[in-house]
Amino acid sequence: MTHAIVVRARSIRSVVENNMDKEIFEKEIAMCQELSKKNGGKCNWGECEKCGVIPLLYKLGKGEIFEEESEVKELKRVTLQ
Repeated sequence: MTHAIVVRARSIRSVVENNMDKEIFEKEIAMCQELSKKNGGKCNWGECEKCGVIPLLYKLGKGEIFEEESEVKELKRVTLQ
């Protein structure tokens, strides 16, 4: 017997409104920028090129989703300059 799991999805807008305010978003992005510059593209978690934190912060903080690899690379490049 197969059981289906039903999950009620929320829109990205409601997720953004409930999870991260602008001040926290800006502090987290600033931390990524500082650590990347200080440690040559690395932080305590790993390498910035392989990291998913910046796209996740944009998803939670601004409601913007970056899925294409080229978009993610450009987002990281611009953010970490």
